Amino acid sequence: MSNLPKLEGKATVVMTVNGSPITIEVDGTAAPVTAGNFVDLVNQGVYDGVAFHRVVREPQPFVVQGGDPQSKDPKVPMARLGTGGFIDPTTSQERYVPLEIQPEGSDMPVYSQTFDEAKIKAQPKLKHSRGAVAMARSRLPDSASSQFYFALADLPFLDGSYAVFGYVTEGMDVIDDIQQGDRIESAKVVSGLDNLKN
Repeated sequence: MSNLPKLEGKATVVMTVNGSPITIEVDGTAAPVTAGNFVDLVNQGVYDGVAFHRVVREPQPFVVQGGDPQSKDPKVPMARLGTGGFIDPTTSQERYVPLEIQPEGSDMPVYSQTFDEAKIKAQPKLKHSRGAVAMARSRLPDSASSQFYFALADLPFLDGSYAVFGYVTEGMDVIDDIQQGDRIESAKVVSGLDNLKN
């Protein structure tokens, strides 16, 4: 993990979708590696032009997911999206971040295992409430790269299994209107970039 960016403190990211801003407070106090990865990718322009490839509102509101860099290419079919991650230009390898979830009452996150696997009974400090921003991953705990999702509702069954790293503070109405295929026009770090340590 020493080679991964970390966020020491908080940062604010403004994402523009369908011409409207979404403001995200990114929390490096409880998820320094996950938050650092996201802020670093925003700062590198990785999310500019990327599509939301997974939108689940039925049978009840669930998630809006994006962040697959393959989606910048309009020729890549939607069905193939959800498999790509950030390829680090310095190593030409995909960058993965470990599963990182801090239990309430603890000073340190738990890494590389879900709360069930670690036999932790506590709630996570950062919960899947409506507006939570978290990392998407495959079955393997340490498989998150660049894909993230917005929680459209409180999703307590995901707590302790997926890493929340921030919350939408403005623009949930914009997220509620996102359709599959909509793109992130731009994402900018508007404050807290000095808290990013590479």
